[in-house]
Amino acid sequence: MNVLIVGLGSMGKRRARLAKGMDKTLRIIGVDTADSRREEALRLGLADEVYPTIAEAAGAAAPEAALVCTAPLSHAAIIGELLDRSIPVFTELNLVDDGYDENIAKAKEKGVVLFLSSTMLYRRETQYIKRRVTEFGRPVHYIYHIGQYLPDWHPWENYKNFFVGNARTGGVREIFGIELPWLLDAFGDVTALSVQTDQISDLGLPYPDCATLMLRHSSGAQGVLAADVVSPRTERIFECFGDGLHLFWEGNPKALYEYRDGEKQPVDTYTSFEHDSRYSDNIVENAYVDELANFFAVLRGEEAPRWSFEKDRAAIAVMDAAERAEVGRPVTY
Repeated sequence: MNVLIVGLGSMGKRRARLAKGMDKTLRIIGVDTADSRREEALRLGLADEVYPTIAEAAGAAAPEAALVCTAPLSHAAIIGELLDRSIPVFTELNLVDDGYDENIAKAKEKGVVLFLSSTMLYRRETQYIKRRVTEFGRPVHYIYHIGQYLPDWHPWENYKNFFVGNARTGGVREIFGIELPWLLDAFGDVTALSVQTDQISDLGLPYPDCATLMLRHSSGAQGVLAADVVSPRTERIFECFGDGLHLFWEGNPKALYEYRDGEKQPVDTYTSFEHDSRYSDNIVENAYVDELANFFAVLRGEEAPRWSFEKDRAAIAVMDAAERAEVGRPVTY
């Protein structure tokens, strides 16, 4: 199978490595406008062929699927070009809904798969939380803080030089784009929302560096969701509680707990997990592999995707509402 990977930056290289690990017969065709990235992909054995444009790659290699791993604001046009060529598409999260109507319609017209990444839905920990909340069947509240230091995201380049330096695809928005899908999946659509934002760093960002959301979900659940790009220590701390249920998660596979019999007891959702030492310990590779496996199974007609462009509109609506909140002036949704 020939798989096109558009964008050979950090995520494109990760997808190529994992895809090759899943199926060594895959032929990876890399596309990137940067000579250095194309050369690196060949040198590392992550691509079998490389080209500077989709047109050249499609003409030479006849790809049967494509992974879009470029910056979010470029996705709409790239997806549209791939769909015009009737190539099934897997895309990283978009963060904005540019081109959604057109590309959803185009995929239906062409009869090809349009698959949207949402890696947190594939974490065993989030699946366990959803299952326990569903089994519990009573109202719950949750408190969730995700904090990261923006200059540490891509330590090899200035944070102002990639997409998190843009106000439309900023770091806080990306955190919400990663986390909201699994929260909506576990607790239901957002029916009410209030937001407060702040700017407490000297990072010089064109957007607030902290945001706190109070969410009411269709299930009756209520949550406090706080995200920032100023925390020196990367952390993901989640707590969910109800009258008879208490869950704790500290962001990695070894740190999921349920309060039972008078104490916090560990929950083992992974018998093993793969971890890339270049990333913090709340990033595991299994979820990325499971997500790619879902995409290839969707192509074979064996599974349904866990997330979609249609579902993503609800997450983007929440992100848009959060961005309407001016620093020090809360907004209600």
